[in-house]
Amino acid sequence: MVRSPAMAVVKPFRAVRFDEDVAGPLDTLVAPPYDVIDEVGREELIARSPFNVVHLTLPEDADDAARLWSEWQSDGVVVREDAPSFWALEQDYVGPDGVPRTRRGLVASLRPEPYENRVVLPHERTHAGPKEGRLRLLRATGVHFEPIFLLYDGEPLFEFPTGSPDIQAEGVKLWRIAPDGTEEAFAEKQLLIADGHHRYETALAFGAKSIPVVLVSTEDPGLMIFPTHRIVEQVNGPAPAHIDLRSAMAELEAEPPDRAAAVLYRGEGGIAIVHGREGELDVQLVESLAPEGVSYTPSVEDAVAAVDSGRAAGAFLVRPTRIEDVFRFAEAGEQLPQKTTYFYPKLLSGLLFITE
Repeated sequence: MVRSPAMAVVKPFRAVRFDEDVAGPLDTLVAPPYDVIDEVGREELIARSPFNVVHLTLPEDADDAARLWSEWQSDGVVVREDAPSFWALEQDYVGPDGVPRTRRGLVASLRPEPYENRVVLPHERTHAGPKEGRLRLLRATGVHFEPIFLLYDGEPLFEFPTGSPDIQAEGVKLWRIAPDGTEEAFAEKQLLIADGHHRYETALAFGAKSIPVVLVSTEDPGLMIFPTHRIVEQVNGPAPAHIDLRSAMAELEAEPPDRAAAVLYRGEGGIAIVHGREGELDVQLVESLAPEGVSYTPSVEDAVAAVDSGRAAGAFLVRPTRIEDVFRFAEAGEQLPQKTTYFYPKLLSGLLFITE
């Protein structure tokens, strides 16, 4: 990997977190990231507790979040840790493929660096609307409520603790750990944004001094990228060559990983394998075909059902993007199509906060 001229400033931090004696069980207080919560999900989270973090991450307005945060501090709902520390994070999950896994990472504070400094690399395009909303919230509260998911190349750079966790909720466990040289270990690492591009760019626009991040090694056994399939309202493609979807998917999996390919499913219109160029990603191939009315799903079954029900003209079924390819394009400064990667599971919001 090419080293960056600037250095990653990774430090322990004095976290602000919920006091369960005041706020109630942590399971009722945490939530998924703001950008995967729909209105129904938001209402369900609000009903769990008056202190659920969704009151802050998806408030009625930014001023309402600022008022709540001030009240929660005064009432002891959230408290600040006595000393700065890193946190080891372990997240148990069952993936979309039905396989149970455990992903591990380090929770730390990071000094945001502009992309041109080559310390933090993006890999997906962002949109102005979400960043405007996040910036209003950050300006009103001065709090980073949700961590950004970052990857670093190579083996894990810290010793994972043993014993009982200090915090746990919904399959996530956290242990406080002392610095012990961890800061220096990350100094020359390039960090890739796995999830949280909009929040990272918002922090840059705000001029944030530090942000909460979860740093995961590319060699962590629990790190997985799953595919995100494309459901389209209008599409042109090759003539059908398959009758059976299972055989088409088997042929897709047998294609060379360094050459783009995808299954185009059109229901009664047939099934075809679409091929791209060497060095191209499956999602880039699909984008080059310029389908219209694109939506996304990690489920082959949902994609097929959308076509069979007549809600969509077709579906492009793709393979998961390899992590080495994500790094390759990021290091070249090339941003990839929306939903190129699907890192599962999402990080929980509401465990640890950083204030400006």
